[in-house]
Amino acid sequence: MATTVIILAAGQGKRMRSAHPKVLQPLGGEPLLAHVLAAARALRPRELRVVHGHGGEAVQAAFAGQPVAWFHQAEQRGTGHAVRQGLPGLPADDVALILYGDVPLIRAETLRRLVARARRGELALLTAEFADPKGYGRILRGERGRITGIVEEKDATPDQRRLREGNTGLLACPASHLARWIRRLKANNAQGEYYLTDIVGLAAKEGVPVAGILAPDVEEVFGVNDRRQLAEAERILQRRRAGELLDAGVTLADPGHLIVRGRVRCGRDVFIDAGVILEGDVTLGDGVRIGPWSLVRDATLGAGTVVHSHSVIEAGRIGEGCEIGPYARVRPDVELADGAKLGNFVEIKKSVIGRGSKVNHLTYIGDATIGAAVNVGAGTITCNYDGANKHRTVIGDGAFIGSGVELVAPVEIGAGATIGAGSTITKAAPAGALTVARARQATIPGWQRPVKAKKGAGH
Repeated sequence: MATTVIILAAGQGKRMRSAHPKVLQPLGGEPLLAHVLAAARALRPRELRVVHGHGGEAVQAAFAGQPVAWFHQAEQRGTGHAVRQGLPGLPADDVALILYGDVPLIRAETLRRLVARARRGELALLTAEFADPKGYGRILRGERGRITGIVEEKDATPDQRRLREGNTGLLACPASHLARWIRRLKANNAQGEYYLTDIVGLAAKEGVPVAGILAPDVEEVFGVNDRRQLAEAERILQRRRAGELLDAGVTLADPGHLIVRGRVRCGRDVFIDAGVILEGDVTLGDGVRIGPWSLVRDATLGAGTVVHSHSVIEAGRIGEGCEIGPYARVRPDVELADGAKLGNFVEIKKSVIGRGSKVNHLTYIGDATIGAAVNVGAGTITCNYDGANKHRTVIGDGAFIGSGVELVAPVEIGAGATIGAGSTITKAAPAGALTVARARQATIPGWQRPVKAKKGAGH
């Protein structure tokens, strides 16, 4: 029996106080809705359907190209009304799984339990035991603990409000049952809305078994409605991701101060210090060490590479045994061969650094190809931009670039060449030779440094 997932994502989210739809608010580097879609995809459903409303065009644009069917809810008339918008063309022999775009921490394992019960012909509800169930509909049970209905908090009696088992809103059932029950919903409640929860009473009247499945962790059903809850969800997600890395054998100096906004793959004996941010697609080889307060985004770091504190690596391919930082910045399209070194306050972009080469201090390298065993002195600059176009610098194997050198691209430095400190190089420097390009030093006799006039002088 195939599964169709219907995700309700039409809420405006006024409490976010944002110009953007609620389901596009960022959590762990991705929109809230992306987390729900990922959990749903793990079930390999026949179809993913998203019911959108406020900001629907922006929501669809954020997931353009993904296999999602979109359904518009023009009028907000409750959860039952929202589900109705997602029903057209739903195969009667499917299992329908109802999820919410603002409940992003749900796990696929929990959803599989719901679907399994629905495949037995039951209405499966995900419930949770809340220390404080305020805001949640309460689960009503009758003889032998059987679920007989759900009452929304605004419609509940004082005794019902004291119940701690709450409805999470997530459910699964045969699609034929769902379509029939949705048609019979009525808006005779305090809000004048069509409540999806009313299908529980309809199922009970028909004798359809209603299964209450308790969430293994109440954090899975945490709903996000405002900035405070979004921040709480972020902490939960980061604890979860840190735990996954620890389980994989990574040493975290301070798990509470690690931020993961993407996918991280790690080898053995990886060490990550406090305050590190990992974004996008990151691969860390065996023995990699990342110092405190560093950022690694969309990069691969080879085995044994060390990143010192306060360094930024963006979209780079870093070889084995490299050393970066502290306070270094690797911008996109950079490749470091094995054993290369970037020292403190070095910035590099769109460049290749050869095996064992060193760029140690206070240097900018852009649009360059640097060979093996090259030494680039402190304060060196590749002048790669002429105001309109970028030009390339090529430095051969074994070259030595002195401190304070300006390499005005396009320019080529031959293998084994030496460039004298303080030179401005505008033409090719031959291999194996010393090239010096400095202005002649001069001393001006009798020159006097200007002196500021004393205040009040001449008055």
